[in-house]
Amino acid sequence: MDEGTDSTVQISDDTIRLGQFLKLAGLADSGAHARELLEDGAVRVNGEDEARRGRQLRRGDRVELDAPAGPMRATVG
Repeated sequence: MDEGTDSTVQISDDTIRLGQFLKLAGLADSGAHARELLEDGAVRVNGEDEARRGRQLRRGDRVELDAPAGPMRATVG
């Protein structure tokens, strides 16, 4: 994935759930959209496929999304 959007999204706590982070980072429009993305296998965390909306993310974790407009990435900051 050499192309696409990449950003660092700051969180206020030590951890955040993946579904919440997808919305915070602008990768998903809603909780339902986040669930659909995860069910479709479009989300990877640190390079590994992820389907659990409740997965706990920590600072430094990298989330990648295969979007129709191209790959998008966000790092937990």
